[in-house]
Amino acid sequence: MSKALLDVNHVTLKFGGLTALNDVSFTVNEGEILALIGPNGAGKTTCFNVMTGLYQPTNGAVLFNGQRLTGRKPHQITKRGIARTFQSIRLFPEMTALENVLVGADARAKTSVVGALFRFPRHRATPADREFANPFGKFIAPVFGVSRHRREERESRELAMDLLEFVGLERVAGEVARNLSYGHQRRLEIARAMATRPQLLCLDEPAAGFNPAEKAELQELIRRIRDRGHTVLLIEHDMRLVMGVAERIVVLEFGQKIADGDPTSVREDPKVIAAYLGEPDDDDA
Repeated sequence: MSKALLDVNHVTLKFGGLTALNDVSFTVNEGEILALIGPNGAGKTTCFNVMTGLYQPTNGAVLFNGQRLTGRKPHQITKRGIARTFQSIRLFPEMTALENVLVGADARAKTSVVGALFRFPRHRATPADREFANPFGKFIAPVFGVSRHRREERESRELAMDLLEFVGLERVAGEVARNLSYGHQRRLEIARAMATRPQLLCLDEPAAGFNPAEKAELQELIRRIRDRGHTVLLIEHDMRLVMGVAERIVVLEFGQKIADGDPTSVREDPKVIAAYLGEPDDDDA
């Protein structure tokens, strides 16, 4: 049995008199593809925002690997192993595709100015580092961790190129992000999120604006992401894509969970049908 990687535990979020999430609970199991669906305004992205530290819940808690995320900042949650994309593309438009992915890799980098200055173990140069340093390297490297930093930069670049190839963008690595097609920008966001080396990858409407062929390719990409070792939590409105790729589905309506199960049971659930199609009028009965 797969263990619970993420646990959303009785989460309520209120904005003044508006209840955006009302006692929502569900788990994301390690190694699965879980879809979080619901009509517009159901609270799906709000739930993502609570999980990733953009909002703090009014009540309840979010646990990741058994540890509370509630109260932590987004960058701290990223370092713990959760990455996400957004409904609206948030790339650095003047950076190249490669540079955008390197930004993601840097989020989990181990070198830092403070660590280098105080010579924490991971910043200390090894004898092999010093052998290839400049004539003054044996004095500089131990203090500033130059060689270790360069090695980490090289590893980040290799990871970034591997991820660009993984999402099919290796040929546009040097292209400025704003010049890429919409579909390529969506894929680039996924590559950048994966560069943080997440256990859990949260995708917020990744198929928005895609044509049927691009959606089919995305469906295959999501499966390959899971096969690469990432758990995937997906918000998506395209039900054909959801039913084709999700192994389990959680349904929200007006900030409350109304269903949780496999695609077949969710598709046939009367509450889910009513949420999407509306309750029949008496005149229609």
